[in-house]
Amino acid sequence: MSSNDLSIELTAPNGRKYTQPTGLFINNAFVPSSTSSKITSINPTTEEVITSVHSASDEDVDAAVSAARAAFKTWRDVVPTERGGLMLKLAGLVDKHAETLATIETWDNGKPYTVALNEDVAEVAGCLRYYAGYADKLHGQVIDTGPAKLAYTIREPLGVCAQIIPWNYPLAMAAWKLGPALACGNTVVLKAAEQTPLSILYFATLVKEAGFPPGVVNFLNGEGKVAGQALAGHMGVDKIAFTGSTATGRQIMKSAAVNLKNITLETGGKSPLLVFDDADLEQAAKWAHVGIMSNQGQICTATSRVLVQEGVYEKFVDMFKETIKSTSVVGDPFKEDTFQGPQVTKAQYEKVLGYIESGKSEGATLAVGGNAYKDVGGKGFFVEPTVFTGVKDSMKIYREEVFGPFVVVASFKTEDEALEMANDTTYGLGSAVFTQDITKGHRVARKIEAGMVWINSSNDSDYRIPFGGVKQSGIGRELGEAGLAAYTNAKAVHVNMGTRL
Repeated sequence: MSSNDLSIELTAPNGRKYTQPTGLFINNAFVPSSTSSKITSINPTTEEVITSVHSASDEDVDAAVSAARAAFKTWRDVVPTERGGLMLKLAGLVDKHAETLATIETWDNGKPYTVALNEDVAEVAGCLRYYAGYADKLHGQVIDTGPAKLAYTIREPLGVCAQIIPWNYPLAMAAWKLGPALACGNTVVLKAAEQTPLSILYFATLVKEAGFPPGVVNFLNGEGKVAGQALAGHMGVDKIAFTGSTATGRQIMKSAAVNLKNITLETGGKSPLLVFDDADLEQAAKWAHVGIMSNQGQICTATSRVLVQEGVYEKFVDMFKETIKSTSVVGDPFKEDTFQGPQVTKAQYEKVLGYIESGKSEGATLAVGGNAYKDVGGKGFFVEPTVFTGVKDSMKIYREEVFGPFVVVASFKTEDEALEMANDTTYGLGSAVFTQDITKGHRVARKIEAGMVWINSSNDSDYRIPFGGVKQSGIGRELGEAGLAAYTNAKAVHVNMGTRL
């Protein structure tokens, strides 16, 4: 291991050697924090320090926003096809560096390497390509009001966009936000989560290599209460997009009100998965497993409340338990057969264990798991896949987002009761319905209060399809064509063609 103050040569647990930047990425250059303060990245598999990176101060946020503001003056006027071309170059570089990006993501975050490579990094490249294609297809319209006026609209970029991403999918969440912002001609200051600061800095080297002008894309690491707060309340920021907890989302909204920023929020969830008695139970059990146990359960849309019709409840629970037993291999995330790695941090690990104790004390039945998992060298933030059955709607584990490999199973009698239970939550992000009656499936989908409904699947999201929630799960939509609306204003132009006073 060798280092200077702005980069360090590292060798990952899988043997991959690479240069890890450690500075703040402002104006296409890595720079130190103005206060020299740093945050430390911990390997959640071994609990060992990986390295430390510079942590942005208010002054550093000012510098990044100023760089983005200066760059916006020319970036907005770059020929849209050329903007798309730079994004395509960046997607190609992501493909070229996929193994390094996946290695960093696994080391820093704890997710299985096969998932980081084949799902997360592949999604980054795909999402960038998708929005690159939209760069020169953002059209206004002509509105006919009669011969005396020519009226038309222009889709204009918003300006400087602050983007705050979470720790569960660092690179993928960056792509979700960068793609539409850049395609529409905005400039960006993006803050990574303090728990997972490394992969975005390596990605920054690819942004520069792709040829983006200085100041168009800026990356900061730092504490949410410092850098995140400074971005949310910054008078030079025109829009803020945030993915994270509902509690933090509320604080972002309050801070953003200072200049009435355009805002997109994707926050928490306690998503229901409904299994009707006519469902294909084997498929329901497998998808229910995917919907909660993927990514160590650290998914905002995780279908963490499984509601099963009484007639098939016991049979489903048995099949679900067997699916977990045969599929959820907990272990070193760099091993090919690992399905579940560690929780991202000690704090998250302890939070999940705390909810397990809560479930026990409230009288729910612990059907699977319920302990820390200590068979990976005796260290790491590993938790057994955990299932509670016989759960009541008054229980804390039924109502609160756990964000771990932790699921509650309850029963219902009728379709109306299922909908009442599904909608009895402050959240409204994802949901799933399992039935072989397609009419019932569509009917229930319309009545569930959620931004997304999966019928006979769970959490197989796609960057071509809108993503977002209702109620306290967020504001606005990301992904798909709908994601572009969050990064443009429609300017109306009225041309007098003959009305004289």
